[in-house]
Amino acid sequence: MREKILAVIEKNSRIDVKDLAVLLGESEVAVANEIAAMEKEHIICGYHTLIDWDKTDDEKVTALIEVKVTPQRGMGFDKVAERIYQYNEVEAVYLMSGGYDFTVIIEGRTMRQVAQFVSEKLSPMESVLSTATHFILKKYKDHGTVLAEEEQDERMLITP
Repeated sequence: MREKILAVIEKNSRIDVKDLAVLLGESEVAVANEIAAMEKEHIICGYHTLIDWDKTDDEKVTALIEVKVTPQRGMGFDKVAERIYQYNEVEAVYLMSGGYDFTVIIEGRTMRQVAQFVSEKLSPMESVLSTATHFILKKYKDHGTVLAEEEQDERMLITP
């Protein structure tokens, strides 16, 4: 039942427990208890709203920063990641395979603010060897949801 609940609420976290129970053919109490247990076990870590900020008046810049580090002896990558994710600007930190160790996703009001974060907070860290910053110019799909609107063909149809 857990996997079924997770599959549904991953796409729609606002679904009512009653509707979820009907959908899964389970009792409302059983579904509610299972969700509560998964929250307690940190399988469900939070509920988020996906916002297309390009359609608002708020200016936001999102950047992916690749970070190469030297893990400190006895601490590994976890302690370095912990130091990075403590900053408010940081939305996500991922340990990666390949040429860089971490991908850090941050949000700022301007490109300058992102650049200042990298130059003043991230790069000076003792274990950071190098960074590469990539700015997101447009989001087409985010968390499984298509954000790009389909273009409308506004030409008139002419038939003979």
